[in-house]
Amino acid sequence: MHTAGEGAPAADGVTSKHAAKKEAKRLEKEAKLAAKQLKQAAPASDKKAKAEKEKTQKVEEPAFENTTPKGEKKDMSQPMAAGYNPHAVEAAWYDWWEAQGFFKPQTQPDGSANPEGRFVIPAPPPNVTGSLHIGHALTVAIQDCLVRWNRMLGKTTLFVPGFDHAGISTQSVVERRLYKLEGKTRHDLGREAFLAKVLDWKNDYQARITNQLRRLGGSYDWNRVAFTMDPSLSKAVIETFCRLHEGGILYRANRLVNWCVILNTTLSNLEVEQKQLEGRTLLNVPGYDLKEKFEFGVITSFAYPIHDSDEKIVVATTRPETMLGDSAIAVHPDDPRYKHLHGKFAKHPFVDRLIPIVTDAIVVDMAFGTGAVKITPAHDPNDYEVGVRHGLEFINILNDDGTLNANAGKKFQGMKRFHARREVVKALGEAGLYVETKDNPMQIPICSKSGDIIEPILKPQWWVNCKPLAEEAIKRTRNGELMISPKQSEADWYRWLENIQDWCISRQLWWGHRCPAYFVRVEGVDADVNDGKNWVVGRTLEEATERAKALVNGANFTLEQDEDVLDTWFSSGLWPFSIMGWPEQTHDLSHYYPASMLETGWDILFFWVARMVLLGIYLTGKVPFSEVLCHAMVRDAHGRKMSKTLGNVVDPLDVIHGLPLVNLHQKLYEGNLDEKEIAKAIAGQKKDFPRGIPECGTDGLRFALCAYSGGGRDINLDILRVEGYRKFCNKIFNATKFAMLKFDSTFVPSASPNPTGNESLVERWILHKLNIASASVNSHLEQRNFMAATTAAHNFWLYELCDVFIEAMKPMTDPTVCLEIRTSAQQTLYTCLDYGLRLLHPFMPFVTEELWQRLPRRINDDPSIMVSRYPTQDARFVFDDAERQFELVLAVVRTGRSLAASYNLQSDIQLFIHASDITETDLIQSQAPTIGSLIKGCTKVAVVGDLSQLPPGCGSTALSPTVAVYLAVQGFIDLEGEVAKLEKKIHAVNLNLDKLLKAKSQPDYRESVPTSVQQANEDKQKVLEAEIAALQQSKGMFLKLQ
Repeated sequence: MHTAGEGAPAADGVTSKHAAKKEAKRLEKEAKLAAKQLKQAAPASDKKAKAEKEKTQKVEEPAFENTTPKGEKKDMSQPMAAGYNPHAVEAAWYDWWEAQGFFKPQTQPDGSANPEGRFVIPAPPPNVTGSLHIGHALTVAIQDCLVRWNRMLGKTTLFVPGFDHAGISTQSVVERRLYKLEGKTRHDLGREAFLAKVLDWKNDYQARITNQLRRLGGSYDWNRVAFTMDPSLSKAVIETFCRLHEGGILYRANRLVNWCVILNTTLSNLEVEQKQLEGRTLLNVPGYDLKEKFEFGVITSFAYPIHDSDEKIVVATTRPETMLGDSAIAVHPDDPRYKHLHGKFAKHPFVDRLIPIVTDAIVVDMAFGTGAVKITPAHDPNDYEVGVRHGLEFINILNDDGTLNANAGKKFQGMKRFHARREVVKALGEAGLYVETKDNPMQIPICSKSGDIIEPILKPQWWVNCKPLAEEAIKRTRNGELMISPKQSEADWYRWLENIQDWCISRQLWWGHRCPAYFVRVEGVDADVNDGKNWVVGRTLEEATERAKALVNGANFTLEQDEDVLDTWFSSGLWPFSIMGWPEQTHDLSHYYPASMLETGWDILFFWVARMVLLGIYLTGKVPFSEVLCHAMVRDAHGRKMSKTLGNVVDPLDVIHGLPLVNLHQKLYEGNLDEKEIAKAIAGQKKDFPRGIPECGTDGLRFALCAYSGGGRDINLDILRVEGYRKFCNKIFNATKFAMLKFDSTFVPSASPNPTGNESLVERWILHKLNIASASVNSHLEQRNFMAATTAAHNFWLYELCDVFIEAMKPMTDPTVCLEIRTSAQQTLYTCLDYGLRLLHPFMPFVTEELWQRLPRRINDDPSIMVSRYPTQDARFVFDDAERQFELVLAVVRTGRSLAASYNLQSDIQLFIHASDITETDLIQSQAPTIGSLIKGCTKVAVVGDLSQLPPGCGSTALSPTVAVYLAVQGFIDLEGEVAKLEKKIHAVNLNLDKLLKAKSQPDYRESVPTSVQQANEDKQKVLEAEIAALQQSKGMFLKLQ
């Protein structure tokens, strides 16, 4: 018998049969009593342990104070803290990294990229509208993970930060704030004074966002920080406008636009959301009294009297007020009901206007409704086309503020649009023209910024003809110049580009890039301001003046610059190359454009990404990046979209630092929410964060966000899961702290991490597992599968390094062990900590730097983990045989633990392993100390060559056909009950064996069943037979003891 651990008690202490029987009964009685006492004592013991734990936890260290001067390296000579404190761990490192220039691109002496290649990400510029939310944190976590990983792979990396002026959103939030605090509008202040206030807001929030980005650990090159309204970027905007106009791509036209009354500006189609209504619905509308609700989701029918006739023609509309702008009634040319009305007129009941009846086979469906359609060309996209086809009058009835103008008639002039809706229906009833109102499932257009209901109105605007640009983008994408992932986003990409519409880029705002376009007012000529022929564009006023001179042929003129500004997405669409200095041919443009990747949310794939590609190809001839990665949208734990009024918008800094519930409530008062919205948000916060937000640290937050990112469209973020990864940081911290105790004062890391060939089995196994983890993480990051990458790194640290190797090496680092074994174990441990921390660094930059700096250094080591080499697959770390052999060892460990748990044994665990194969016997014998160290409470591990060497009273489990694990349980069990349990187990296993044998006995088994399945069945049969033998062995032992 080969043993490890303490010696076993003698098996032959009682000789006579009578004495043996008496002794067995005594032991059984004592076992029952012990079990009962154990059961009774457990709760008290648990309570005591819990109390002791709480007592220990109450002993807090002094509050951490960062005494490291800004930009200097943190002092690592002090002892490690008792526990992980993210505030202390994350202090000082970011400033030191920046001061050391680690965020700047590392290049060859001639300025070219490193041989490993380059990796460039233009960071999506957050809006200066407000602070970052958790969705921005996801963006930073993913992008900085990729940047840090590529930097550690040796590539020249550039991560450019910046900010977007966000025209509509920023002007809107400042206007609301101005009115809330001072009761004033922008018009009360005037353009210049108002823009000064917006600039103050921008500076304030740019500083706040900068702080957030730094706390999130983004390794940006801050020397290149950009803002969309910086002089150089503004120059790029003007250049683009002029080039597009000169190329015939940009034009001016009086066309229907999406008008937001609240914001008083036009919007692109992408900024309009469609709200689905299933029928009659009463809704509040921004700009009206909250108590007032208006009817939507219905269709109203009414009659127009035919001029010079008693006849009437019935039409229907979902927007009754628009009938005040009707300029025609359309019928189908083949509809027999109306042939006699072709060319006739209807009389408008409220306005002195005759309305022609026109025939149109495109817009009219004879089978729908009455077959007659009212036409309002100035307020409906379909009607606009009818108006163009038939040369109809375009009658605008709306002022910009949403009130009706003189064209609507004296009765309705000055009314707000939805008040007018009610009054028109009422007036139709009084005139005897009202027919009916019915439910009508429909969509209504909603402004994504203000929630207002959009009005289609005619406005002279600047437009970009996107079709030729989109055709080229489609061709380049199909040619493989641009890769879009996930695949669902790629399908959306093609669908949108193939159906692209012209882009209205004019905005009626003050904050933004003013259009570099000028109306040429010729003296004595009443020129049409809507006609693009009367406009010139220019990079400067001088250039515009020269062009105007050529236009007017010597006449006197003045230039009037367009008051409108450009759509924010117009300037953002230039981001990848404008931040590199375009249109100037700069060093950055030639070295870092096109970018490697654009990473962003799928929800702005068309708002932003498509426009960058369209403009990038047209202006530079190159696709601005070779890859687009769309991450998921972050929702709350219930799957709801983040909304301030729900109280579920989370500031990443609150997750990093933690925030009590009362402080969460207080932050709601800093915004523009009204009292009713604040009350709703407070209720939401109480439900979602009853104890506030726990302190999770940057590393825990980043790791959690990456772990959530597996390619789906949505992430339902649970703060408790983030807190779970904070505990993972704690595990890494404590494991490293414990492991470093194994490095005595004489330990010096070897110059190379390469194995020496003298490593023990468990050392070779852990190096092999490290190699597998390294290959896996790299592969998953290449595939942009952050969930799988974090899982691989997490599992290595938790289940292989901490749970197995650090425990298994304890006997190997005992002072009594020979120096060669101890040194080898220390070197292997060092390599695992060194490479393991590097493996985690892209996800967890702060804790990994802190712990890596604590480790002893190899000769010529890098100054920081962030510029060290990332672990990759290494043939020198491949030990396939060791993995296979140690898997048997771990199987014995798992079986031993399971067996002990089944008998509720937590201490003095004595295991006996029987192996019929000599190779397995030798292997298990050699690893007995390791097995013992990996099973808590294990005092003995013995390998028996013969079953007769087993002590009496052993429970058992067959591990394989050749290996069985036995556990000494005599004195701890109810023998009679255990025999009954074993009989049940034997019966169950026999049933499985019978079922398998029956399947194998089928006549066509050899011919019809695949060879692989037959082999699996053979193996399964052997395991079942071994299991039965082991159970029978235990049963026999227990019966002898009864």
